[in-house]
Amino acid sequence: MSDAQADAGTAEGQGPVRITEAVADRLAEKRAELFEEFEINDEFPSDVLVEARKRTEDVYAEIEDELDERQDLRDLTAWTTDPADAQDFDDAISIDADEETYTLWVHIADVSHYVHPGSEMWAEAVERCNTVYLPAYTVHMLPPVLAETVCSLVPEEDRLAHTVEMTIDRETLSFEEVDIYKSVIHSDERLTYTEAENRIEEEGAPLHEECNLVYELADQLHEQRKEDGSLVLNPSRDRAHTIVEECMLKANKAVTHELMWDRGVEAMYRVHPQPTPDQWNEALKEIQDLDGVSIPGGSWDEPRKAVNAALEESPGRQLNKIQRAVLKVMPRAKYMNDPFGGHHALNFDIYGHFTSPIRRLSDLINHWIVAENDVPEDLIELCDRASDKEKDGETVERLYKQYMEELHLEGHAINDRGLEVVDDADFAEMDEEERESVHEVPETQR
Repeated sequence: MSDAQADAGTAEGQGPVRITEAVADRLAEKRAELFEEFEINDEFPSDVLVEARKRTEDVYAEIEDELDERQDLRDLTAWTTDPADAQDFDDAISIDADEETYTLWVHIADVSHYVHPGSEMWAEAVERCNTVYLPAYTVHMLPPVLAETVCSLVPEEDRLAHTVEMTIDRETLSFEEVDIYKSVIHSDERLTYTEAENRIEEEGAPLHEECNLVYELADQLHEQRKEDGSLVLNPSRDRAHTIVEECMLKANKAVTHELMWDRGVEAMYRVHPQPTPDQWNEALKEIQDLDGVSIPGGSWDEPRKAVNAALEESPGRQLNKIQRAVLKVMPRAKYMNDPFGGHHALNFDIYGHFTSPIRRLSDLINHWIVAENDVPEDLIELCDRASDKEKDGETVERLYKQYMEELHLEGHAINDRGLEVVDDADFAEMDEEERESVHEVPETQR
Protein backbone atom coordinates (compact mmCIF):
# COMPACT_ATOMS: atom_id res chain seq x y z
CA MET A 1 0.00 0.00 0.00
CA SER A 2 1.34 3.45 -0.92
CA ASP A 3 1.71 6.27 1.62
CA ALA A 4 -1.07 8.13 -0.20
CA GLN A 5 -3.40 5.15 0.14
CA ALA A 6 -2.51 4.73 3.81
CA ASP A 7 -3.24 8.40 4.46
CA ALA A 8 -6.52 8.42 2.54
CA GLY A 9 -8.54 7.15 5.50
CA THR A 10 -7.04 9.62 7.98
CA ALA A 11 -8.32 13.09 8.76
CA GLU A 12 -5.10 14.57 7.37
CA GLY A 13 -5.46 12.52 4.19
CA GLN A 14 -9.02 13.69 3.56
CA GLY A 15 -8.05 17.33 3.85
CA PRO A 16 -10.18 20.13 5.27
CA VAL A 17 -13.95 20.30 4.93
CA ARG A 18 -14.60 22.85 2.19
CA ILE A 19 -17.50 25.33 2.16
CA THR A 20 -18.64 28.19 -0.06
CA GLU A 21 -18.53 31.83 0.99
CA ALA A 22 -22.32 31.75 1.35
CA VAL A 23 -22.09 28.93 3.91
CA ALA A 24 -19.31 30.78 5.75
CA ASP A 25 -21.55 33.86 5.91
CA ARG A 26 -24.42 31.79 7.34
CA LEU A 27 -22.14 30.36 10.01
CA ALA A 28 -20.86 33.82 10.92
CA GLU A 29 -24.43 35.10 11.24
CA LYS A 30 -25.36 32.18 13.49
CA ARG A 31 -22.33 32.75 15.72
CA ALA A 32 -23.16 36.44 16.06
CA GLU A 33 -26.76 35.59 16.97
CA LEU A 34 -25.73 33.04 19.61
CA PHE A 35 -23.00 35.26 21.07
CA GLU A 36 -25.48 38.10 21.49
CA GLU A 37 -28.12 35.86 23.07
CA PHE A 38 -25.72 34.30 25.58
CA GLU A 39 -23.56 37.39 26.15
CA ILE A 40 -20.34 35.87 24.89
CA ASN A 41 -17.64 38.43 24.06
CA ASP A 42 -15.96 37.66 20.75
CA GLU A 43 -13.60 40.67 20.82
CA PHE A 44 -11.28 41.76 23.61
CA PRO A 45 -11.48 45.36 24.87
CA SER A 46 -8.50 47.47 23.79
CA ASP A 47 -7.25 48.03 27.37
CA VAL A 48 -7.11 44.25 27.90
CA LEU A 49 -5.12 43.77 24.69
CA VAL A 50 -2.73 46.59 25.60
CA GLU A 51 -2.10 45.04 29.02
CA ALA A 52 -1.60 41.60 27.49
CA ARG A 53 0.97 42.91 25.00
CA LYS A 54 2.89 44.69 27.78
CA ARG A 55 3.12 41.45 29.76
CA THR A 56 4.88 39.79 26.82
CA GLU A 57 7.77 42.29 26.93
CA ASP A 58 11.17 41.43 28.41
CA VAL A 59 10.05 37.84 28.96
CA TYR A 60 13.49 36.26 29.24
CA ALA A 61 14.81 38.85 31.69
CA GLU A 62 11.72 38.35 33.85
CA ILE A 63 12.14 34.56 33.84
CA GLU A 64 15.82 34.95 34.76
CA ASP A 65 14.84 37.16 37.71
CA GLU A 66 12.25 34.60 38.82
CA LEU A 67 14.91 31.88 39.16
CA ASP A 68 15.86 33.32 42.57
CA GLU A 69 12.40 32.48 43.93
CA ARG A 70 11.55 29.28 42.01
CA GLN A 71 12.80 25.74 41.62
CA ASP A 72 14.91 25.43 38.49
CA LEU A 73 13.65 22.33 36.65
CA ARG A 74 15.08 23.19 33.25
CA ASP A 75 17.31 20.10 33.23
CA LEU A 76 14.35 17.80 33.94
CA THR A 77 13.05 16.05 30.80
CA ALA A 78 9.54 17.38 30.11
CA TRP A 79 7.16 17.37 27.17
CA THR A 80 3.64 18.42 26.16
CA THR A 81 0.96 16.31 24.44
CA ASP A 82 -1.92 18.05 22.68
CA PRO A 83 -4.18 17.82 19.62
CA ALA A 84 -2.53 18.58 16.29
CA ASP A 85 -4.39 21.90 16.00
CA ALA A 86 -3.72 23.08 19.59
CA GLN A 87 -2.89 26.77 19.82
CA ASP A 88 -1.54 26.83 23.36
CA PHE A 89 0.15 24.30 25.62
CA ASP A 90 -0.66 24.71 29.30
CA ASP A 91 0.53 21.38 30.72
CA ALA A 92 3.71 19.31 30.49
CA ILE A 93 4.76 16.13 32.27
CA SER A 94 7.95 14.53 33.56
CA ILE A 95 8.36 11.00 34.95
CA ASP A 96 10.86 8.95 36.92
CA ALA A 97 10.67 5.74 38.94
CA ASP A 98 12.53 3.45 41.31
CA GLU A 99 11.66 0.02 42.67
CA GLU A 100 9.04 1.33 45.11
CA THR A 101 7.67 4.58 43.68
CA TYR A 102 6.89 6.62 40.61
CA THR A 103 7.68 10.32 40.65
CA LEU A 104 5.30 12.26 38.42
CA TRP A 105 5.70 15.96 37.75
CA VAL A 106 2.79 17.82 36.17
CA HIS A 107 3.89 21.31 35.14
CA ILE A 108 1.12 23.84 34.52
CA ALA A 109 1.65 27.21 32.87
CA ASP A 110 1.86 29.83 35.63
CA VAL A 111 -0.87 32.03 34.19
CA SER A 112 -1.55 33.66 37.58
CA HIS A 113 1.92 35.25 37.41
CA TYR A 114 0.65 37.34 34.49
CA VAL A 115 -3.11 37.49 35.19
CA HIS A 116 -4.10 38.36 38.76
CA PRO A 117 -6.77 40.28 40.71
CA GLY A 118 -6.64 43.97 39.90
CA SER A 119 -5.49 43.44 36.32
CA GLU A 120 -7.62 44.14 33.26
CA MET A 121 -7.09 40.58 32.02
CA TRP A 122 -8.36 39.14 35.32
CA ALA A 123 -11.53 41.24 35.11
CA GLU A 124 -12.09 40.11 31.51
CA ALA A 125 -11.44 36.46 32.45
CA VAL A 126 -14.13 36.78 35.14
CA GLU A 127 -16.49 38.12 32.46
CA ARG A 128 -15.78 35.18 30.12
CA CYS A 129 -15.08 32.39 32.68
CA ASN A 130 -13.92 29.91 30.04
CA THR A 131 -12.84 29.42 26.46
CA VAL A 132 -15.69 28.45 24.14
CA TYR A 133 -14.74 25.91 21.50
CA LEU A 134 -16.86 25.70 18.35
CA PRO A 135 -15.89 23.69 15.25
CA ALA A 136 -13.19 25.77 13.52
CA TYR A 137 -13.88 28.76 15.79
CA THR A 138 -12.63 29.60 19.28
CA VAL A 139 -13.61 32.38 21.71
CA HIS A 140 -10.69 32.62 24.12
CA MET A 141 -10.84 33.40 27.84
CA LEU A 142 -7.45 35.12 27.69
CA PRO A 143 -5.96 37.18 24.84
CA PRO A 144 -4.07 34.83 22.49
CA VAL A 145 -1.19 37.33 22.35
CA LEU A 146 -0.47 36.27 25.95
CA ALA A 147 -1.93 32.75 26.13
CA GLU A 148 -0.14 31.48 23.04
CA THR A 149 3.24 33.03 23.91
CA VAL A 150 4.57 33.53 27.46
CA CYS A 151 1.84 31.36 29.04
CA SER A 152 2.34 28.50 26.60
CA LEU A 153 4.85 25.76 27.43
CA VAL A 154 6.34 25.78 23.95
CA PRO A 155 9.33 23.50 23.29
CA GLU A 156 12.91 24.69 23.64
CA GLU A 157 11.92 27.77 25.64
CA ASP A 158 12.21 28.55 29.36
CA ARG A 159 8.77 29.09 30.89
CA LEU A 160 7.28 29.89 34.30
CA ALA A 161 5.22 27.02 35.68
CA HIS A 162 3.31 25.80 38.69
CA THR A 163 4.57 22.25 39.30
CA VAL A 164 2.72 19.46 41.11
CA GLU A 165 5.35 16.89 42.11
CA MET A 166 3.85 13.58 43.23
CA THR A 167 5.61 10.55 44.68
CA ILE A 168 3.25 7.62 44.04
CA ASP A 169 3.46 4.17 45.63
CA ARG A 170 3.94 1.53 42.91
CA GLU A 171 1.70 -0.99 44.66
CA THR A 172 -1.22 1.09 45.95
CA LEU A 173 -0.88 4.08 43.55
CA SER A 174 -1.54 6.33 46.55
CA PHE A 175 0.38 9.52 47.25
CA GLU A 176 3.55 9.05 49.28
CA GLU A 177 4.31 12.76 49.04
CA VAL A 178 2.91 15.79 47.23
CA ASP A 179 4.76 19.07 46.70
CA ILE A 180 3.29 22.05 44.86
CA TYR A 181 5.63 24.88 43.95
CA LYS A 182 6.53 27.57 41.44
CA SER A 183 9.17 26.52 38.91
CA VAL A 184 10.99 27.32 35.70
CA ILE A 185 10.83 24.50 33.13
CA HIS A 186 12.14 23.86 29.64
CA SER A 187 9.92 21.60 27.53
CA ASP A 188 11.97 19.28 25.35
CA GLU A 189 9.29 18.57 22.76
CA ARG A 190 5.69 19.22 21.74
CA LEU A 191 3.96 15.96 20.80
CA THR A 192 0.61 15.49 19.13
CA TYR A 193 -1.48 12.55 20.35
CA THR A 194 -0.51 10.59 17.24
CA GLU A 195 3.18 11.31 17.82
CA ALA A 196 2.89 10.26 21.47
CA GLU A 197 1.36 6.95 20.35
CA ASN A 198 4.22 6.47 17.90
CA ARG A 199 6.87 7.22 20.55
CA ILE A 200 5.49 4.42 22.73
CA GLU A 201 6.11 2.02 19.81
CA GLU A 202 9.42 3.34 18.45
CA GLU A 203 12.35 1.89 20.39
CA GLY A 204 15.26 4.29 20.49
CA ALA A 205 13.12 7.32 19.62
CA PRO A 206 13.35 10.43 21.81
CA LEU A 207 11.03 10.15 24.84
CA HIS A 208 10.33 6.47 24.06
CA GLU A 209 11.26 5.29 27.55
CA GLU A 210 9.51 8.21 29.25
CA CYS A 211 6.30 7.71 27.27
CA ASN A 212 6.27 4.00 28.10
CA LEU A 213 6.94 4.62 31.78
CA VAL A 214 4.21 7.24 32.14
CA TYR A 215 1.75 5.04 30.23
CA GLU A 216 2.59 2.17 32.60
CA LEU A 217 1.54 4.44 35.48
CA ALA A 218 -1.46 5.97 33.66
CA ASP A 219 -2.87 2.60 32.66
CA GLN A 220 -2.77 1.41 36.27
CA LEU A 221 -4.40 4.62 37.47
CA HIS A 222 -7.12 4.19 34.86
CA GLU A 223 -7.83 0.59 35.85
CA GLN A 224 -7.85 1.52 39.53
CA ARG A 225 -10.37 4.29 38.89
CA LYS A 226 -12.69 1.88 37.11
CA GLU A 227 -12.32 -0.68 39.88
CA ASP A 228 -13.15 2.00 42.45
CA GLY A 229 -16.31 2.93 40.55
CA SER A 230 -15.28 5.89 38.42
CA LEU A 231 -17.52 6.30 35.36
CA VAL A 232 -15.59 5.88 32.08
CA LEU A 233 -17.80 6.94 29.18
CA ASN A 234 -15.07 6.55 26.54
CA PRO A 235 -13.75 2.98 26.87
CA SER A 236 -11.72 3.04 23.65
CA ARG A 237 -9.45 5.97 24.50
CA ASP A 238 -5.94 5.45 23.10
CA ARG A 239 -2.75 5.36 25.16
CA ALA A 240 -1.76 8.98 24.55
CA HIS A 241 -5.14 10.30 25.71
CA THR A 242 -5.02 7.94 28.71
CA ILE A 243 -1.65 9.40 29.73
CA VAL A 244 -2.88 13.00 29.61
CA GLU A 245 -6.23 12.31 31.26
CA GLU A 246 -4.88 10.25 34.16
CA CYS A 247 -1.92 12.54 34.86
CA MET A 248 -4.17 15.61 34.93
CA LEU A 249 -6.75 13.89 37.13
CA LYS A 250 -4.02 12.85 39.57
CA ALA A 251 -2.61 16.39 39.69
CA ASN A 252 -6.03 18.00 40.15
CA LYS A 253 -6.77 15.55 42.93
CA ALA A 254 -3.43 16.24 44.63
CA VAL A 255 -3.94 20.00 44.60
CA THR A 256 -7.49 19.98 45.92
CA HIS A 257 -6.64 17.48 48.66
CA GLU A 258 -3.78 19.80 49.65
CA LEU A 259 -6.14 22.78 49.77
CA MET A 260 -8.87 20.99 51.72
CA TRP A 261 -7.00 18.71 54.13
CA ASP A 262 -3.61 20.38 54.60
CA ARG A 263 -4.64 24.02 54.40
CA GLY A 264 -8.36 23.85 55.15
CA VAL A 265 -9.14 26.68 52.73
CA GLU A 266 -12.00 27.38 50.40
CA ALA A 267 -11.31 26.97 46.69
CA MET A 268 -13.22 26.43 43.46
CA TYR A 269 -14.05 22.77 44.00
CA ARG A 270 -15.77 20.73 41.28
CA VAL A 271 -18.91 19.11 42.71
CA HIS A 272 -20.93 16.58 40.74
CA PRO A 273 -24.22 15.43 42.35
CA GLN A 274 -25.43 11.89 41.75
CA PRO A 275 -28.67 10.89 40.04
CA THR A 276 -31.46 9.51 42.21
CA PRO A 277 -31.85 5.70 42.37
CA ASP A 278 -34.93 6.01 40.14
CA GLN A 279 -32.99 8.02 37.57
CA TRP A 280 -30.18 5.46 37.52
CA ASN A 281 -32.72 2.65 37.10
CA GLU A 282 -34.28 4.54 34.19
CA ALA A 283 -30.89 4.88 32.49
CA LEU A 284 -29.90 1.25 33.09
CA LYS A 285 -33.22 -0.06 31.74
CA GLU A 286 -32.80 2.07 28.62
CA ILE A 287 -29.30 0.67 28.15
CA GLN A 288 -30.41 -2.92 28.79
CA ASP A 289 -33.08 -2.61 26.09
CA LEU A 290 -30.56 -1.67 23.39
CA ASP A 291 -29.93 -4.33 20.76
CA GLY A 292 -26.79 -6.33 21.50
CA VAL A 293 -26.24 -4.74 24.92
CA SER A 294 -26.46 -6.46 28.29
CA ILE A 295 -25.58 -5.40 31.81
CA PRO A 296 -23.91 -8.03 34.02
CA GLY A 297 -26.37 -9.18 36.68
CA GLY A 298 -24.06 -8.48 39.59
CA SER A 299 -23.43 -4.85 38.68
CA TRP A 300 -26.95 -3.39 38.79
CA ASP A 301 -26.41 -2.24 42.39
CA GLU A 302 -23.35 -0.25 41.27
CA PRO A 303 -24.64 1.86 38.34
CA ARG A 304 -21.31 3.38 37.31
CA LYS A 305 -19.67 -0.05 37.09
CA ALA A 306 -22.74 -1.34 35.25
CA VAL A 307 -22.39 1.40 32.63
CA ASN A 308 -18.64 0.75 32.30
CA ALA A 309 -19.30 -2.94 31.71
CA ALA A 310 -22.02 -2.23 29.15
CA LEU A 311 -19.77 0.19 27.25
CA GLU A 312 -16.89 -2.25 27.13
CA GLU A 313 -18.98 -5.18 25.90
CA SER A 314 -21.47 -3.44 23.60
CA PRO A 315 -21.27 -3.13 19.79
CA GLY A 316 -19.64 0.08 18.64
CA ARG A 317 -22.88 1.33 17.09
CA GLN A 318 -24.49 1.49 20.55
CA LEU A 319 -21.81 3.53 22.34
CA ASN A 320 -23.43 6.92 21.66
CA LYS A 321 -26.85 5.63 22.77
CA ILE A 322 -25.41 4.34 26.05
CA GLN A 323 -23.61 7.62 26.65
CA ARG A 324 -26.79 9.62 25.93
CA ALA A 325 -28.83 7.45 28.31
CA VAL A 326 -26.38 8.24 31.10
CA LEU A 327 -25.99 11.95 30.36
CA LYS A 328 -29.77 12.35 30.23
CA VAL A 329 -30.13 11.51 33.94
CA MET A 330 -26.80 12.91 35.15
CA PRO A 331 -27.02 16.24 37.02
CA ARG A 332 -24.69 19.03 35.89
CA ALA A 333 -21.38 19.40 37.66
CA LYS A 334 -20.87 22.82 39.24
CA TYR A 335 -18.27 24.89 41.05
CA MET A 336 -18.64 25.38 44.80
CA ASN A 337 -16.48 26.91 47.52
CA ASP A 338 -16.42 23.62 49.42
CA PRO A 339 -16.24 20.03 48.11
CA PHE A 340 -19.39 18.83 49.87
CA GLY A 341 -20.80 15.81 48.02
CA GLY A 342 -17.66 15.13 46.00
CA HIS A 343 -17.57 14.28 42.31
CA HIS A 344 -20.00 11.44 41.59
CA ALA A 345 -18.92 10.53 38.05
CA LEU A 346 -15.24 10.32 39.02
CA ASN A 347 -16.08 8.84 42.42
CA PHE A 348 -13.69 11.31 44.10
CA ASP A 349 -14.56 12.66 47.55
CA ILE A 350 -12.73 15.92 46.76
CA TYR A 351 -11.96 17.28 43.32
CA GLY A 352 -11.23 20.56 41.58
CA HIS A 353 -9.59 21.98 38.47
CA PHE A 354 -5.97 23.18 38.32
CA THR A 355 -4.44 21.99 35.06
CA SER A 356 -6.03 24.33 32.47
CA PRO A 357 -5.65 27.95 33.65
CA ILE A 358 -5.44 29.27 30.08
CA ARG A 359 -9.00 28.18 29.29
CA ARG A 360 -10.86 27.92 32.64
CA LEU A 361 -11.38 30.57 35.31
CA SER A 362 -11.66 27.91 38.04
CA ASP A 363 -8.10 26.71 37.40
CA LEU A 364 -6.75 30.26 37.28
CA ILE A 365 -8.38 31.10 40.62
CA ASN A 366 -7.12 27.89 42.21
CA HIS A 367 -3.59 28.77 41.03
CA TRP A 368 -3.92 32.11 42.76
CA ILE A 369 -5.24 30.51 45.96
CA VAL A 370 -2.38 27.98 46.03
CA ALA A 371 0.26 30.65 45.43
CA GLU A 372 -1.12 33.34 47.74
CA ASN A 373 -2.73 31.06 50.34
CA ASP A 374 -5.63 33.50 50.20
CA VAL A 375 -9.18 33.36 48.85
CA PRO A 376 -11.01 35.99 46.75
CA GLU A 377 -13.71 37.73 48.80
CA ASP A 378 -16.28 37.06 46.09
CA LEU A 379 -15.43 33.35 45.71
CA ILE A 380 -19.05 32.14 46.01
CA GLU A 381 -20.17 34.57 43.30
CA LEU A 382 -17.25 33.47 41.10
CA CYS A 383 -18.25 29.81 41.53
CA ASP A 384 -21.85 30.58 40.53
CA ARG A 385 -20.79 32.69 37.55
CA ALA A 386 -18.30 30.09 36.28
CA SER A 387 -20.98 27.38 36.51
CA ASP A 388 -23.51 29.52 34.63
CA LYS A 389 -21.08 30.58 31.90
CA GLU A 390 -19.93 27.00 31.42
CA LYS A 391 -23.55 25.99 30.82
CA ASP A 392 -23.99 28.90 28.38
CA GLY A 393 -20.87 27.87 26.45
CA GLU A 394 -22.04 24.27 26.17
CA THR A 395 -25.49 25.43 25.02
CA VAL A 396 -23.94 27.64 22.34
CA GLU A 397 -21.79 24.74 21.14
CA ARG A 398 -24.82 22.42 20.97
CA LEU A 399 -27.01 24.95 19.10
CA TYR A 400 -24.19 25.85 16.71
CA LYS A 401 -23.59 22.20 15.86
CA GLN A 402 -27.32 21.70 15.33
CA TYR A 403 -27.32 24.60 12.88
CA MET A 404 -24.32 23.11 11.10
CA GLU A 405 -26.28 19.88 10.66
CA GLU A 406 -29.06 21.90 8.99
CA LEU A 407 -26.38 23.03 6.52
CA HIS A 408 -25.32 19.38 6.08
CA LEU A 409 -22.04 19.95 7.94
CA GLU A 410 -20.63 17.61 10.58
CA GLY A 411 -18.97 19.33 13.52
CA HIS A 412 -16.76 16.39 14.42
CA ALA A 413 -15.46 16.17 10.84
CA ILE A 414 -14.51 19.85 10.94
CA ASN A 415 -12.82 19.40 14.31
CA ASP A 416 -10.78 16.52 12.88
CA ARG A 417 -10.00 17.99 9.47
CA GLY A 418 -10.30 21.76 9.72
CA LEU A 419 -12.33 24.12 7.53
CA GLU A 420 -11.55 25.86 4.25
CA VAL A 421 -13.64 28.56 2.58
CA VAL A 422 -13.64 28.40 -1.23
CA ASP A 423 -14.11 31.89 -2.68
CA ASP A 424 -16.80 32.52 -5.27
CA ALA A 425 -14.36 32.96 -8.16
CA ASP A 426 -12.65 29.61 -7.57
CA PHE A 427 -16.01 27.89 -7.06
CA ALA A 428 -17.31 29.27 -10.37
CA GLU A 429 -14.33 27.78 -12.24
CA MET A 430 -14.79 24.27 -10.80
CA ASP A 431 -16.32 21.50 -12.83
CA GLU A 432 -19.41 19.71 -11.53
CA GLU A 433 -17.45 16.87 -9.88
CA GLU A 434 -15.21 19.30 -7.97
CA ARG A 435 -18.21 21.32 -6.81
CA GLU A 436 -19.72 18.21 -5.24
CA SER A 437 -16.88 18.19 -2.70
CA VAL A 438 -17.72 21.73 -1.57
CA HIS A 439 -20.66 22.32 0.78
CA GLU A 440 -23.19 24.83 -0.52
CA VAL A 441 -26.20 26.25 1.26
CA PRO A 442 -28.89 23.53 0.98
CA GLU A 443 -31.90 24.46 -1.15
CA THR A 444 -34.15 24.23 1.93
CA GLN A 445 -32.02 26.98 3.57
CA ARG A 446 -31.95 29.37 0.59
